[in-house]
Amino acid sequence: MALDISAWSIRKPIPPLVFFVVLIVLGAVSLNTLPITQMPNIDIPIVTITVTQKSAPSELETQVTKNVENAVAVVVGVKHITSSISDGVSVTTVEFQLETPADRAVNDVRNAIANIRSELPQSIEEPSIQRVDVEGMPSSPMRRRFPR
Repeated sequence: MALDISAWSIRKPIPPLVFFVVLIVLGAVSLNTLPITQMPNIDIPIVTITVTQKSAPSELETQVTKNVENAVAVVVGVKHITSSISDGVSVTTVEFQLETPADRAVNDVRNAIANIRSELPQSIEEPSIQRVDVEGMPSSPMRRRFPR
């Protein structure tokens, strides 16, 4: 069967060439009609925990940040945890697996922090737990942009 098609294509080259050109034209038309956006609508589950305490960064790290990191490390679906500490403010960012629903991630983190609230110093303000919305953020300069 395959030999018959290839032999036929060699004897009569015009139909395969026309078919090839038609496929290229259809591919180019399809590419131009694809809905390509600079800011695709993606939902990356990232949650930040902000804790404020009027103390030195070293005290904030040992009394607050390590406890927060340990509490959220056991939450299901955690991919990566990053913390930054400056004068009186500890910000812990928790990135979840893409298949984790963002609302569930926020609730799980909120529950984990509520469970350790009694272990945190009483002098801290109530921890702020927020979902990071990446939809409105500018795209990375490394991302390839397709002209329309």
